[in-house]
Amino acid sequence: MSEISPEVTQALPAGLSAIAGNRDLITTKEYAQIWNVADQTVRKNYCETGEAYGLKPIKIGNRLLWSVAQIAEKLKGVV
Repeated sequence: MSEISPEVTQALPAGLSAIAGNRDLITTKEYAQIWNVADQTVRKNYCETGEAYGLKPIKIGNRLLWSVAQIAEKLKGVV
């Protein structure tokens, strides 16, 4: 996976930055941690609606990966 540019990293909320490190994409388990829900809840929402908490994941093989940049934008709208 590629790394996030320094400009985007500085704009990330502290908690998200700690979870994501320098990655562009995070796992479903990490995404669930951000919203303080079980990872199975995220999977169920995705299965039923094609998204979870307003974001659509990137599916690679059997895994759902979530964009850190999109999560940061979503959190800025919520906070």
